[in-house]
Amino acid sequence: MSAISVSTSIMVAPGSMGRGKLIASRVMGEVDAAGDIVTGGLMARAVEPGAAGHGGDGHGACANCGTALIGSHCHACGQAAHVHRTLGAYGHDLLHGVFHFEGKIWATLPMLALKPGELTRRYIAGERAKFVSPIALFLFSVFLMFAIVANLPGWKFGGDEWLKPGLTGGMAQAREKLVEQRKAADEAIVDLSAEIKAEQADAEPDANKIARLQRKLTETVESRRGLRHAENILPAPTANGDDFDVKAAQGSPGGSWLVAKWNHIRENPKLTLYKIKTSAYKFSWALIPISLPFLWLLFPFRRDVGLYDHAIFATYSLTFMSLLVIVLAVLGAVGLPSWLIVLAAFAIPPFHMYRQLKGAYGLSRGGAVWRLAWLLFFITMTTTLFVMLLLYLGAAD
Repeated sequence: MSAISVSTSIMVAPGSMGRGKLIASRVMGEVDAAGDIVTGGLMARAVEPGAAGHGGDGHGACANCGTALIGSHCHACGQAAHVHRTLGAYGHDLLHGVFHFEGKIWATLPMLALKPGELTRRYIAGERAKFVSPIALFLFSVFLMFAIVANLPGWKFGGDEWLKPGLTGGMAQAREKLVEQRKAADEAIVDLSAEIKAEQADAEPDANKIARLQRKLTETVESRRGLRHAENILPAPTANGDDFDVKAAQGSPGGSWLVAKWNHIRENPKLTLYKIKTSAYKFSWALIPISLPFLWLLFPFRRDVGLYDHAIFATYSLTFMSLLVIVLAVLGAVGLPSWLIVLAAFAIPPFHMYRQLKGAYGLSRGGAVWRLAWLLFFITMTTTLFVMLLLYLGAAD
């Protein structure tokens, strides 16, 4: 249940004439980041219910629904009796919506990090007013992740070279290396065979040396066979030698569609990458419904656990993973050793999911452990499905 930050800007190294463009790109990136943060906060504010304005002793009728006021808030719709109409109050509401979440964020985040199972269980049980709703916090964390991580050094896509027609990036390099290694193996086989024949023709042949050379020859022949097999797997260059040809098998359904999509990707590599980034940004919520069937498989016979419970579990879990990505990215940017970042990235998510499983569903240690093992396996499947969705959206016209 991890979220991948792919909303990044493609930047080229500045040349003698490109320093101004680089600075402008960075400034625009910072502006976009700020815009994303504010947008995420406002969207979460819209999802998360709360009173508009500040409370105060009210009288008369509610400006929203017309109900007679008997206190600081309307008892019918919940709107505050006193409604601000100043620019300063507008700025306060903006900051309030982005950073405050009606004060519930400070009760939610510590529990999400330290007691995720208890938070999930209490929210499902009905304690809604104390905590930020899972979907509101998820939306805000995703916006925050894309806004911050995408503008940190080391978290940018290097470019679209692997999609450009006539270059084919890593596949071409891999094939060249395989060809070089296979040719070297051919030469080694010739040399070893000649050396064995020369030793056998000697007046006093060295049996141990001959046996050693024959073993080496056998190993080289096996190595060459593997290299040829790998070389055959990679797509072959086209007639002009500068690109790889993708052809569907004859008679395969949808073959022409696959070829058309691949040609579309090759002709518009930057557009494809842009679509993938924006799709990951817009459809990150799809990880929640994708995860539900797999979470259900962990509790197929428990009648006290429903899909709603799984949805809350998945949403809070994805939210934590998004926030973890932000923290690790920032720590990496300020100089924390990469091995610590990698260690935390591999150790913290499973431990957090174990704690959340155990607390949210009331499991024993053993029950939480074996479900965690299956959950980690299911995550690879959900991630694969999500990546396939992104690739499909990226190739769409």
